[in-house]
Amino acid sequence: MNVRDLLRLLSVPRIGPLKVRALISHFHDPAEVFKASPHDLIKVPGIDKKIASSIAHHESGERFADDQLKRVNKHGARIITVWDKEYPELLKKIYDPPPILYVFGAFTKADASSVAIVGTRRPSTYGENVAELFSKELAKLGITTVSGLARGIDTVVHSATLRSGGRTIAVIGSGLDIPYPSENKKLMERIAEEGVVVSEFPMGSKPDAPNFPRRNRIISGLSLATIVVESHVDGGAMITATTALDQNRAVFAIPGNITEPRSVGPHTLIRDGRAALAVSVQDVLEEIRQHLPPKLRQPRQQEARVELNLFEQCLYDLITTEPIHIDLLTERSEMTTSDALVNLLSLEFKGLVRQLPGKYFVRS
Repeated sequence: MNVRDLLRLLSVPRIGPLKVRALISHFHDPAEVFKASPHDLIKVPGIDKKIASSIAHHESGERFADDQLKRVNKHGARIITVWDKEYPELLKKIYDPPPILYVFGAFTKADASSVAIVGTRRPSTYGENVAELFSKELAKLGITTVSGLARGIDTVVHSATLRSGGRTIAVIGSGLDIPYPSENKKLMERIAEEGVVVSEFPMGSKPDAPNFPRRNRIISGLSLATIVVESHVDGGAMITATTALDQNRAVFAIPGNITEPRSVGPHTLIRDGRAALAVSVQDVLEEIRQHLPPKLRQPRQQEARVELNLFEQCLYDLITTEPIHIDLLTERSEMTTSDALVNLLSLEFKGLVRQLPGKYFVRS
């Protein structure tokens, strides 16, 4: 497939993924589309006289295509088309897969086993901890995580996956040359090295609001299942859940505090029967196991238990995914502050707890 001619075709007004695929199916090559007469073009489903005329008289397509290819080369990106072998099979199966993807990095066979984790840009500490826990567990199992590189839950998902040595896919709502949010530029670069950064939007595209609902259908389209951690009822994560359901993919929701507005989205999904309750990664695996490669279908073996001394065990039993202050820990454990801190440090070294600013502690 000639990428330059495909870019020319995509630059025609009112030409979207479905019309592009219909035209290529009919003419077999984008170059042949431009050679066709308006009379022949209107024979293609979805192509009316106005669109046919736009194709026949479109003069700026070559400049657009050349500019895009120049930008792609300058930034070390690539373009893959829906007709290429590398294009993810899961994404091909949705109703309107993007004809082209701009990518940093490369897809691998491992990405056929992907799970999306999405949520609010302003999560609670509980939401961050749950997103990190699920991301780490999936990474350790060899399952790729997918999210949108946004602030909040998305950032936690990508970062936790990379720290655990896993693969992650970031789907963005702008051109690859315009990282958004800007503070995630370094994270985006690391994902490009160890996973994939994806956009369907041309180089130079700004992160305009209408881009993100379209971005969300790619997040769910790349994934066997979508997990919603925290979201307001009208949040972007809820749009991703809806697109996943439209794509006949599994949707899971993490329960939260019933008085917390950020729990309303997940609770609504569960209440309405649109999402299954997930309290562990195993809940998700049971649903998607049949789609996983044989080595991931087997029940997970029990991890070796980390040995704890009496004081470490006492503190560990008091710590949950909700932050707890050192003063409360010392009061409930009846330890001195110095003894508690020594044993908490040991628990941190063993990867069981994590210290937050202000001497708060949570389970890892």
